[in-house]
Amino acid sequence: MTYGVASALQEAIYQHLVADPALNALVAGAIYDAVPPGLVTGTYVSLGPEDVREASDTTGHGAVHEITVSVVTDAAGFNQAKAAATAVSDALVDANLPLARGTLVYLNFHRARARRVQDADMRRIDLKFRARVQDD
Repeated sequence: MTYGVASALQEAIYQHLVADPALNALVAGAIYDAVPPGLVTGTYVSLGPEDVREASDTTGHGAVHEITVSVVTDAAGFNQAKAAATAVSDALVDANLPLARGTLVYLNFHRARARRVQDADMRRIDLKFRARVQDD
């Protein structure tokens, strides 16, 4: 197993989302690797938790990363959050991302969870993606 590609994968995903015009139009450029401190208003996208498991084979070292990308909004209802989540999914599914280290074999949608945030008038959609990487 290798965790060596994790940083390169995160940077590539972040840069790809930042460069996506459809997503940017929906969130006014509010795409974060780290959410700013304090209360963030409007609709935004943030990179979240990641789980990694070993996936080496006879061709070399590799891993499968399960990456969470969250869409959070204070807009009423889920329509705005779902539109932004759709744009995230459209941008990432089967994306051909160049990595600073290693190679991205695939990037696929795995699942999503939409919910109201308790004690706040916010909605949140956590999208999970699976990325298979090789450390060349």
